[in-house]
Amino acid sequence: MPQSYLFQREPRWIAPTSVRYKKLPCTLQSWLHEDTSLTQRLRDEWGMVSVKVLFEGWQVPFLSERKRLQLPENRLCLVREVVLFSGNTPLILARTIIPRATLMATHGNLAKLGTRPLGEILFSSPSLERQWLGISHILPDNWKLAQSPFSVEKPLWGRLTRYSIKKQPMLVSEFFLPSLFKK
Repeated sequence: MPQSYLFQREPRWIAPTSVRYKKLPCTLQSWLHEDTSLTQRLRDEWGMVSVKVLFEGWQVPFLSERKRLQLPENRLCLVREVVLFSGNTPLILARTIIPRATLMATHGNLAKLGTRPLGEILFSSPSLERQWLGISHILPDNWKLAQSPFSVEKPLWGRLTRYSIKKQPMLVSEFFLPSLFKK
């Protein structure tokens, strides 16, 4: 079973204090630093937002994801990989890792998203805490996207955030597609 339907290999994450990071355009930095719901920001700037689920199921996360979640080696988590669109324009690729304990703490609500954006649930929770942030720069040959209606032809920047809901962790990584910055 593959660990990801988006990635050929695990992304490498760096701290946002890196010199390389500080040279990024302000528009990209603004998205990387967004501390409220990306879904809401997309709606504010683009209008209607839809979600195409590329994969949702139980998998063993990448090593770095397991370490950030402090999980044993073969622990299965709910993995969800999606594309957020406005109309036919793909804007963001996202990967979410939700351990079983987090699902139980939220009474399974995070397992029943379907095509709803994760942000609708996350940012409505009064117990939500943001705990960690990293960034990554992924080259085109690292993307799979076999099930996607588009391809990635340029390097993409993304962010990784560790959230806690009711004291239980989860990871969300989001990669910003070039079309996001064309409006």
